[in-house]
Amino acid sequence: MLRSRRLLVGAVAVEGRIGGLGTAPDLRSVARRRSRSSEPASCRDYLGRVWLWSTVALTLSALGTAVVLAPPASAAPVRGLGWLLVLGSSVHVASTGWLYTVGEVREHVRDHRGRYVWAPVGLIGASAITAALVTPSALAWLLLPYFAWQFFHFQKQNLGMAALAASSYGLSSLRKGERRLIMLAGLAGIVGLMTRPALLQLRVDPGFGALFWSAALVFAIAVAIGLGLLALRAPQDRPAEFCAVYVTSLVFSLPVFLFRSPYAAVGGMTIAHGLQYLLLLSLVAYGEGRGRPSATRLVTIVLLLNVAVIGGLLLAAASHLHNAPTTGRLLFGAYLGVVMAHFVVDAGLWRLRDAFPRRFLAARIPYLVPQGPVADRSSPGID
Repeated sequence: MLRSRRLLVGAVAVEGRIGGLGTAPDLRSVARRRSRSSEPASCRDYLGRVWLWSTVALTLSALGTAVVLAPPASAAPVRGLGWLLVLGSSVHVASTGWLYTVGEVREHVRDHRGRYVWAPVGLIGASAITAALVTPSALAWLLLPYFAWQFFHFQKQNLGMAALAASSYGLSSLRKGERRLIMLAGLAGIVGLMTRPALLQLRVDPGFGALFWSAALVFAIAVAIGLGLLALRAPQDRPAEFCAVYVTSLVFSLPVFLFRSPYAAVGGMTIAHGLQYLLLLSLVAYGEGRGRPSATRLVTIVLLLNVAVIGGLLLAAASHLHNAPTTGRLLFGAYLGVVMAHFVVDAGLWRLRDAFPRRFLAARIPYLVPQGPVADRSSPGID
């Protein structure tokens, strides 16, 4: 029972920060859409479709698998579900370390040491010391707002997926209302989790239980209006692939309101989030980038795999130590600091409104991030 709690707490205490920003359609997006409709399908169109449908399939499969395999709250998960949680949590966090092996990224890091060096070091140190000094019961209270922050960024990634779906097809960027409703649905899910901390396997009671059904109502309203806005798009501006990604992003928090088992309510979201991130990072690792030969790209994939798996196993081991003696809690705090560093690093390296991320990603995955003026505020972004 204790190990099952540790596994889920460790699994959900991770996050890759990818959000999306977009505004009303601009002339370039309309032109791209028209040119695509008059041209035969290209290799890049095909790759974009593969990513879109793969993202949807991974998301739905993760959510469904967690529901099917979810044990009662007092039981440990089956081994397969346990490994999926490790893959979708610790492994995906560790994979961010691979970015520091990329030459272009290291050059960018040297010019922005505050965000990419000193902030991560500070977060890891401060989190380790805090976790070691406070009692396990106090640490549980600190984890509650931490999880709220984490699931907020889960939804930011979903927003980014929808924005990339629009970008890859040359569609109109996400409208302000579409973006706000995706985030509102996610915030409703967060409130639902805060009112029922048992879904996070935390033994605290903030006294918000009466707000659960209000959060469920807000979630339902956000989804209904979000679907209505999607229907208002012109038919050529809402192809099936885009609709699938948009809808899964909109309803991502639904398990929170349907299930009482922590693994069914939270485990699937954690796995889906991590798999989305690993897929996208793998595409970046294997991407074209300055005409890189296939052999070099394969070596890069192998390097990414090693960093993600080895680092992920170390993080997974530390993630089980939140109820350990002081030394163990020091490691658990360091683990949380690594995860928060992951938030901060990704917030900069995936922000497409900035010059470097857009240039870097457009070179690696041009079928998702087309080349274009970096300063264009109407272009979709990843934040």
